[in-house]
Amino acid sequence: MLLAIDIGNTNVTLGVFEGEEVRSDWRLRSSRHSSKDEVGMSLMGLFQYAGLKVADLRGVCLASVVPPLTGTYVQACLQYLRITPLVVETGVKTGVKVQVTEPRSVGADRIVNACAVKALVNGPAIVVDFGTATTFDAVDRHGNYIGGAIAPGLEVAVDSLSGRTAKLPRVELVVPPRAIGKSTIEAIRSGVLFGYVSLVEGMIARISAEMAEEEGGECTVVATGGLAPTIAGLTSVIHRVEPNLTLEGLRLIWNLNRA
Repeated sequence: MLLAIDIGNTNVTLGVFEGEEVRSDWRLRSSRHSSKDEVGMSLMGLFQYAGLKVADLRGVCLASVVPPLTGTYVQACLQYLRITPLVVETGVKTGVKVQVTEPRSVGADRIVNACAVKALVNGPAIVVDFGTATTFDAVDRHGNYIGGAIAPGLEVAVDSLSGRTAKLPRVELVVPPRAIGKSTIEAIRSGVLFGYVSLVEGMIARISAEMAEEEGGECTVVATGGLAPTIAGLTSVIHRVEPNLTLEGLRLIWNLNRA
């Protein structure tokens, strides 16, 4: 079995693969103050709860955009799982050429997603990842990562709206019945959710047009992240929702580097 770990700014997503199948997956809150023992005990508890044996693990593959937590998880894996994790960083085989001006500045999760979509899609693709930030990543027909765009995530927008205004509340992101809100809460939900749908549609249209000039043909749009199903249900521009896209990319990268 393989344990895949994706450390994001808001959540840590973990999945256990047996071959190509996900046996169990979990989502934890990212806490920069967690100790290696807290992380290690959490891992042991998750395995026990799922009825999995740590002794059956053959590897750990980890991607992180939170440097303080990278070392914490590495140490926890070493001490509690007795495995040295493969950390996706410079020098690790991904099967993806990063064709941007500053390759080292691209988040590991974006490269991992590109690796996964290269295997899933035959042709050019756009990955939309709804995380702390909403990222748009372009993958050409050869599977090369050619760049993208970054916007604030939906929850960041909601937090900012309530935190910087005196009377607007923090609301749950539930799809409202109409664009014209009949209450303050409905109005916020409309502005955030329908507004982000328009953002996604507009960005995909722009990126697709630029890629069409160079690549030709239609791009497949793949969405991932916690709010991907919600946004995908409100627009026709997203062709596939892959909740475990990053975990799948980590599995593929681990296989590439296993030797």
